[in-house]
Amino acid sequence: MPGVASQFMMGGAANGGREPTNEDCGIREVWKSNIEEEFDTIRQVVKRFPYVAMDTEFPGVVAKPIGDFVSNADFQYQLLRCNVDLLKIIQLGLSFFDENGKPAPGISTWQFNFEFNLTEDMYAQDSIDLLQNSGLQFVRHQEEGINPVTFAELLMTSGVVIMEDVKFLSFHSGYDFGYLIKLLTNQNLPLEESKFFETLCLYFPVIYDVKYLMKSCKNLKGGLQEVSEQLELERIGPQHQAGSDSLLTGATFFKMRELYFEGHIDNEKYCGHLYGLGTQHVQNGNDVANNQSPPIGAPQPAGGSAASANNNANNNATPTNIDGAGNSESNSSNNAAADAGASAGATDNGHDGASK
Repeated sequence: MPGVASQFMMGGAANGGREPTNEDCGIREVWKSNIEEEFDTIRQVVKRFPYVAMDTEFPGVVAKPIGDFVSNADFQYQLLRCNVDLLKIIQLGLSFFDENGKPAPGISTWQFNFEFNLTEDMYAQDSIDLLQNSGLQFVRHQEEGINPVTFAELLMTSGVVIMEDVKFLSFHSGYDFGYLIKLLTNQNLPLEESKFFETLCLYFPVIYDVKYLMKSCKNLKGGLQEVSEQLELERIGPQHQAGSDSLLTGATFFKMRELYFEGHIDNEKYCGHLYGLGTQHVQNGNDVANNQSPPIGAPQPAGGSAASANNNANNNATPTNIDGAGNSESNSSNNAAADAGASAGATDNGHDGASK
């Protein structure tokens, strides 16, 4: 589609030489004071702009599961599950596009800021440091953050979820969707990955994970920022904030669709796969990680990713161990960080926990 890149380029010159704010970039900040008003707008926007790019920011990786696992894949899903169960989402970005990749005019992106308390909630220190350096206001999150139950109730009636004509765009998004499912169900994630995908299918019938699409794109590699640069897309808004990351995810999807897929994504091949989640298969008598998920809703044994949430994660030192039943054994204070590698969000190497 011609012109995709030009829609996603914006510099200080357009703003009198000053650094553009989120509002200048079409990113609306949402707190508890304006959430109902903004969802009223979203209900109308999604009717004309049904491609929804999504990103989350969350406080890293602080725990690892312990016990016996049938495969590395099983271990990786349990790693995701125990961290999503323990931690709280900090920020969610939703960006709306039409079928041609044109963002909604004016405000195209909503950045939801959730309740988060640095003195009470668990986190990995490196992730919090990165998010603070990226402009997140944790004092304001504590005082004005959105209640998760309120958000879930409004999202359920927004026309954004449980709609087959709404297509979600994401990047290496197992953890992102894990946090959304936790919000929408107000429950911990299912013990088995197959149940996770059944729930995912219910709320998000159509998903395209850009990182999964990259498997078929020669020479594209790296995290969201690296891929967007290879595609000559310029970021709008601050990196490591969910609004900017969701907007860039959407732009990346449409540019990839134009350049590598002749404007059409084969749903049979790509729809419903989440990069890094899936089972293993046996090849020549050996377990080989296929590093991909089955289509959403497809039956599979309990399992998880063949790759960790952070490609470079070192999960040897974490403050909490979780057994197979979900019981935890704390090894440190609730806000103590995991080691630098386990702190998803410290690097930009794919899906890095706190951000892309």
